[in-house]
Amino acid sequence: MQTGDRHNGRVHILLVEDDAAVAASSLDGLTALGFSVDHVGSGASALAAVASPVPPEVILLDLGLPDMDGQEVCRRIRATTDIPIIVVSARGDETDRVIALELGADDYLVKPFGMRELAARIRAVMRRTQAPATTSAPATAAVQEIGRLAIDRRAQRVHLDGEEIALTAKEFDVLAYLAEDPGAVRRRTEILEHVWEGHWYGATKTVDAHVAAIRKKLGDAAWIEAVRGVGFRLGSP
Repeated sequence: MQTGDRHNGRVHILLVEDDAAVAASSLDGLTALGFSVDHVGSGASALAAVASPVPPEVILLDLGLPDMDGQEVCRRIRATTDIPIIVVSARGDETDRVIALELGADDYLVKPFGMRELAARIRAVMRRTQAPATTSAPATAAVQEIGRLAIDRRAQRVHLDGEEIALTAKEFDVLAYLAEDPGAVRRRTEILEHVWEGHWYGATKTVDAHVAAIRKKLGDAAWIEAVRGVGFRLGSP
């Protein structure tokens, strides 16, 4: 494993990339922009790094790895930790994007990409996962209760019938945004702008993927109603 300086207060990134040339370029570019970067070239090494005593703060994950598909790596990482994952892949199909997001990725960037755009996305996912969510809605000062659902924005935790629901950071942000005005329809573009802060450049289907994941975890699709051709609204089944 190639290791950057991780003891100087810089953001610690794990780069999971099996192409040596791409990895070298990314290491140089990210280091020059002020990040501390560790590099591994396989899924197994990535899983080991995440489980280490000093895990990364952000993971940049390629999908074409030599030992296992990056989607499986994403699934295994998300099963044990909420570390932000940005998929960085040459696969640009909408299906690959949606699957990665459903498995828990926080963002998806298609190769080739600009280093400054990658840095902006890293900082964006860190803001969303490390800072408490803020909103002008009056119910956000404490735990908001919507029927059997309780949303704690300060702690970024969700409970249903008293049982905690494990949402990814992005799933929480989508749910919390819909909960700012229960029953009101939010357009997909509005959700993208609010939750992704203007840093998502793919199809709006990513919203549908996150909504599907939230519905599955809440156990009832009626919690989030789809309004055909418009967007989604939060209900209370």
